[in-house]
Amino acid sequence: MSILRVAIDIPLPRLFDYSSDDALPEDVGRCVRVPFGSGEKIGVITALTLNSDQAADKIKPVREILRSLPTLPADWLALTKFCSHYYQYPLGAVMAMALPPHLRRGKTPRRRAPSSAATTPTRAQTPQPKLLPEQAGAVDTVAAKFGQYAAFLLHGITGSGKTEVYLRLIEKLLAQGRQALMLVPEIALTPQLEARVAGRFPDARVVSAHSGVADAVRARGFLDALEGHADILLGTRLAVFTPLPRLGLIVVDEEHDASFKQQEGLRYSARDVAVWRAHQLGIPILLGSATPSLETFYHARQDGGRYHLLELTQRAVAEAPPAVRCVDTRREKLQDGMSAVLLAAIEARLERAEQSLIFLNRRGYAPVLCCPACAWVSRCRRCAANLVVHLADQRLRCHHCGFETAIPKHCPECGNLDIHPFGRGTQRLEESLSARFPTARILRVDRDSASTPAKWQAILETIHGGRADILIGTQMLAKGHDFPILTLVGVVGADAALFAADFRAPERLFSQLMQVGGRSGRALLPGEVLIQTEYPAHPLYQALVTHDYARFATTQLAERRAAGFPPFTFQALLRAEATRLEDAVDFLKLAAKHARTIATEQISLYDPVPMRIQRIMTMERAQLLVESTNRPALQNFLAAWSDRLYTIKMARSLRWHLDVDPLEF
Repeated sequence: MSILRVAIDIPLPRLFDYSSDDALPEDVGRCVRVPFGSGEKIGVITALTLNSDQAADKIKPVREILRSLPTLPADWLALTKFCSHYYQYPLGAVMAMALPPHLRRGKTPRRRAPSSAATTPTRAQTPQPKLLPEQAGAVDTVAAKFGQYAAFLLHGITGSGKTEVYLRLIEKLLAQGRQALMLVPEIALTPQLEARVAGRFPDARVVSAHSGVADAVRARGFLDALEGHADILLGTRLAVFTPLPRLGLIVVDEEHDASFKQQEGLRYSARDVAVWRAHQLGIPILLGSATPSLETFYHARQDGGRYHLLELTQRAVAEAPPAVRCVDTRREKLQDGMSAVLLAAIEARLERAEQSLIFLNRRGYAPVLCCPACAWVSRCRRCAANLVVHLADQRLRCHHCGFETAIPKHCPECGNLDIHPFGRGTQRLEESLSARFPTARILRVDRDSASTPAKWQAILETIHGGRADILIGTQMLAKGHDFPILTLVGVVGADAALFAADFRAPERLFSQLMQVGGRSGRALLPGEVLIQTEYPAHPLYQALVTHDYARFATTQLAERRAAGFPPFTFQALLRAEATRLEDAVDFLKLAAKHARTIATEQISLYDPVPMRIQRIMTMERAQLLVESTNRPALQNFLAAWSDRLYTIKMARSLRWHLDVDPLEF
């Protein structure tokens, strides 16, 4: 009889022992059905042993070793164990999250026979563009490291042909019989990438992995990848956990994007996990961005740094980047939030049958509904946030918890009939531009108008088909799109981020504006970017005008070094939420008391404070910051601290989690 050590999806950092009469060494990594409490659960066998710390009469036999499912490989087990240790999250929960829903429920998906190049009809392969010297150099440099670990930052200006570099590397890799993993930050970017990859590699088996894929399809793709049938895996952050036995290269496109950081459950960074996985397997990883994260840029610019820097300074098609100009709104009388300069530029594009994109990263009609008589504002009952006016369907909506209600006919406080929206969102901008340019074809692109994959695809087809003159968009349009006749980008309402409390806000704003500005003039027509601002002399905007990311990044890194912020320190947040703020804060105070008994002088502890958005979905939230200039010291502390956190008695409604390397405060 063998003892099976099983990881089960429960919120406790421990494994469970079960017995089996027919377990084999090769069953390590298999899914198993086990009794648990009054029911049963699916777990993963992590080890076989002859001994157990549990009493023999407490060890139950397994119900079934699921040999109809393939064994999860040793490198996958090591990857999930690393994530469990680094992010301080129970191993069983990590494994459950990394598996497709079908497999974590023990279901065997209906399989299709894997296709091969010999049986797949050959398709009108997409012709390859000629590489610029910088592109060719990047391809050769990375390809020279095939078969060994090396991390590269491909820092290329928007439109410089980073994707073409990825495709050339994948082509070389496929010729060696290896697999490629390519991560993108958002589902919205996957359809066009899938089409481009399929057009370039018509005989390769391409698998997509993201939350938009149906459960059964995702499970089949996972198994195809695991068994070596998939050649190229494309996906969002969760795809980093897909097992690939012939993996030879990992590409992380838009590596700076915050979407690579999971914000619930296992709060992992797919980019960082991908780097660890490449190191584990001894293969190269390529991180691509026009605006790298400051951490990545710092690592690449250091002498003998962890990353090798590759730069693309020329656009692949257009002769030059778009001209960027700041419009000083202190000296302009705005018309519905838009300057005369911006309106004239839009009109000029309409006359030339070119497209304009007006960027406002605030969906809805207006940020809030208010009453001028008594100062009432529309606030969410469940969150410490305002309800946003959505005039098209006469609703007030919370963009944090999803609560919505009808727009009231009068002020709920004083009965005043003269209540009105305050501020500006994409819907209100659409209304204003429709009145100003009544014959123009205006298309609003945000999460309301592109709420399904089908709607999003229809929007892209409309834009590419030239059937829209003015686009009004949020960050959905900020990156990864090539619109040949789009020659103007106007930015509205960006100034607020300049003075946000979050120290990462300037980095995000610069990245966002450089990315959205890069949508302009990507083909043969020259592009222009107009940024409406009350602070045209601000260093951030001046760096944008000169397309000088290095200047901006160097300044920001100097400020962060002086302030003791990442990448010069390493951080973790302990967050707690409860129905009463006092309960959350009391838990954090107890946690801090435990922390002080084990913290070394290398660990800095801060006092518990309410979170910036204190209440979401009726839960009051607080947090406690821990940091250190030494990552191993912080990890050792977190491991010891985490064990103690599970012993703290707390209110029934209270929930807590650790966020290692947090992006949001």
